Amino acid sequence: MNRYDKAFKDEAVRMSDEIGPKKAAEQLGVAYYKLQGWRKQRTLHGDGAHIGSGRAYASADKTAREIELEKEIGELRRANEILKDALGFFAKDRKR
Repeated sequence: MNRYDKAFKDEAVRMSDEIGPKKAAEQLGVAYYKLQGWRKQRTLHGDGAHIGSGRAYASADKTAREIELEKEIGELRRANEILKDALGFFAKDRKR
């Protein structure tokens, strides 16, 4: 579960820019490595950073529909792997 919301993370990163990450981490009561991770997310994803766990980062190039389709493709690939395993299992059973 995510303990810190996007607004807190954004403010913590902004504060770390002003006073440095070590001081900001101490003042906020956040582990230094966590704050550094948030800073890295901001560098990599800009405004799309800190959106929460379990969700893909939205880039400026991708629409919501494209992200939805990518998620669906992943689910279909997993289902396909399950079906392939089942087919192998039953095919092995028929050879006996």
